[in-house]
Amino acid sequence: MTDMASLHTKDTTDQDFMADVVEASQEQPVIVDFWAPWCGPCRTLGPIIEKAVEGRKGQVKLVKINIDENPAYAGQLGVRSIPAVYAFDKGRPVDGFMGALPESQINAFIDKLVSGTDAGQMIADALAQAEAASQAGDTGTAAQIYAAIIQEDPENVTAIAGLARCYLANGDAERAKATLDMVPEDKRNDHAVKGVLTALEMMEDAGSPDEFEEALSAVLANPEDHAQRFDLAEKYAAAGRYADAVDHLLIILGKNLNWEEGKAKEKLLQVFEAAGATDQATVDGRRRLASLMFA
Repeated sequence: MTDMASLHTKDTTDQDFMADVVEASQEQPVIVDFWAPWCGPCRTLGPIIEKAVEGRKGQVKLVKINIDENPAYAGQLGVRSIPAVYAFDKGRPVDGFMGALPESQINAFIDKLVSGTDAGQMIADALAQAEAASQAGDTGTAAQIYAAIIQEDPENVTAIAGLARCYLANGDAERAKATLDMVPEDKRNDHAVKGVLTALEMMEDAGSPDEFEEALSAVLANPEDHAQRFDLAEKYAAAGRYADAVDHLLIILGKNLNWEEGKAKEKLLQVFEAAGATDQATVDGRRRLASLMFA
């Protein structure tokens, strides 16, 4: 039986299946969970899938049906074992699985379902436009698009992290931190969020202009001093100049892949995380690192 506090989850019967599932799926995707009271895996899956659906704030609905009391549609769909889950969209089954999957796979299942809807596709297209604008240096346009996505989908972690990164690009660390506060607690380990957090941590180590000039002069005076070059790379990373940081770290790695027990490589990977997976500094840097490691 579903919790009365659940807004997007309900129990149904064979009599109401057409209205609650087939007709309702014309408006938004509907996930059907076929279960029975005696089924142990059903008791495991139920709370996980309900939590995932409720977390989508109405993008998708969950309908639960006890097959002991309502066997008709389970039989029509060929359900042979439970738990069995089917996704309906536009009046027809479009996907499904059997067994008690872990939460990560449940979320991936719902992500795939939602991205196939008109609303999901619109958000996916908008995210792509925002990313393109950001990579082109047009952070103003990117920020506007990310903000519009968040208005439609307040828990869209990709958009929240993207907006925070736009603030970072403009040197506004405080607004970036405030934006990240919008991320739900259970999604704070998302790679996009972690990337912005890493960038924020790096910014805290930013030195003064004089310190920067001193570090640059030291490297120019003694190019073989890896410690001085590493210090300069850290300052570039703290200033958000990721491509420059990558260049200097790769110079060190080109001379000695295991310098200081892998210190330069570890910092390089942190820079990749801070810059973001699609940033040109990361794309080029990973290719160059692979060339060094597998030459």
